[in-house]
Amino acid sequence: MTDTLSVSRDIAAPAEALWTLASDLPRMGEWSNENAGGKWVGGADGPAPGAKFRGRNRNGIHRWSTLVTVTDAVPGERFAFDVSYLGIPISEWAYEFESTDGGCTATETWADRRPGWFKPIARLATGVADRAEHTRAGMAHTLDRLAAAAEGTAG
Repeated sequence: MTDTLSVSRDIAAPAEALWTLASDLPRMGEWSNENAGGKWVGGADGPAPGAKFRGRNRNGIHRWSTLVTVTDAVPGERFAFDVSYLGIPISEWAYEFESTDGGCTATETWADRRPGWFKPIARLATGVADRAEHTRAGMAHTLDRLAAAAEGTAG
């Protein structure tokens, strides 16, 4: 069974501004409580379908890295990617932006793709006992930080 969660937030900034921030994966550590940024790999230098990114993550004393593959990159509308670890599917993430009169509604969605046998290993490696609740709280944190950054620069 795949767990899927979504968190939405109204943000007083244009959808394009939010998309630009969310799709700048090296800066994701500025918004996320778990991701610490990373770097584009394999010749990629920005968000485009097929582009790969090596993400760094942390939770307390726990540190790990993952491979991210961008699956969708529509400026101002949607940014999505798959996450894997040593070829094992971990998750799917998506950011969707819908323009509103006051800016946009941003929705972050996460789908857990870890095989059942891998979940106890991931719990030990990451220090996260309840992945769904940890992720839900992290998504709210990320959207709040993205909103603060976008609203501070929106003109």
